[in-house]
Amino acid sequence: MAIKHYLQFADFSLDEYEYLIERTKIIKRKFKNYEPYHPLLDRTLVMVFEKNSTRTRLSFEAGMHQLGGAAIYLNTRDSQLGRGEPVEDAAQVMSRMCDIIMIRTFGQEIIDRFSRNSRVPVINGLTNEHHPCQVFADVFTYIEHRGSITGKTVAWVGDANNMLYSWLQAAEVFGFHVNVSTPAGYDINPALVSPANQRYTVFKDPSDACEGADLVTTDVWTSMGYEQENAARLKAFDGWIVDGAKMKRANKEALFMHCLPAHRGEEVSAEVIDGPQSVVWDEAENRLHVQKALLEYLVLGRV
Repeated sequence: MAIKHYLQFADFSLDEYEYLIERTKIIKRKFKNYEPYHPLLDRTLVMVFEKNSTRTRLSFEAGMHQLGGAAIYLNTRDSQLGRGEPVEDAAQVMSRMCDIIMIRTFGQEIIDRFSRNSRVPVINGLTNEHHPCQVFADVFTYIEHRGSITGKTVAWVGDANNMLYSWLQAAEVFGFHVNVSTPAGYDINPALVSPANQRYTVFKDPSDACEGADLVTTDVWTSMGYEQENAARLKAFDGWIVDGAKMKRANKEALFMHCLPAHRGEEVSAEVIDGPQSVVWDEAENRLHVQKALLEYLVLGRV
């Protein structure tokens, strides 16, 4: 099978996502029923972390073990990558010693360079520009709760960050619309959006972006790597909290999502994230299940 990587959401077609969604349902059902399922027996996942993580490490490591394989954790501070080894050289070596690699790093160009020199599939566990695994889990969670996401409206309130760019790619693949509201100075970078993408509308008022939405989602105001901007961001993002008033502008059956960790009282109010429309815990768990389907597909192909 030709090597296939998963570096951004647009790397897979709708047909591939439909297949992966069905595999995720099957794999999740087996997990819930305590049915052993070990298609990746004797296979190894290497996880390379330049950015710290809770959900990414736990979901990939637990997922690989549950599929019968082994997961090896590498932090760049504790490896030769942290001492200046070229990304290309590291890819050549690592990919000769394992079956699949997940990388969580800063710039997208790092993972692009790595994948071009890898003999095994590479998964983007998060970069500054894209977070495809999380948005795949979010799309799956919506489908699980409400059915097809095609033709629906997703409201994004907050920073134009990696999550938003993956949502915009997902809108093109699945055929839904994204209402985007970001504070001035934190707008969409056109270089990270396809010029042909007609599936989003920008709103100055975050409340207006939530009008009629089927899903309202947000993220922290200060992403990892931008901590020095925190004070300025807290001031700029004033008014962009997803609160009860904004959720009332959305459809009555609208869901709320957040990729976590969350800061109650900043980007989301406690009444929303802990309220009946919130599915953040299902969303977090589904990282495990969609990534197991992803690991199976990239290593074995369609089964």
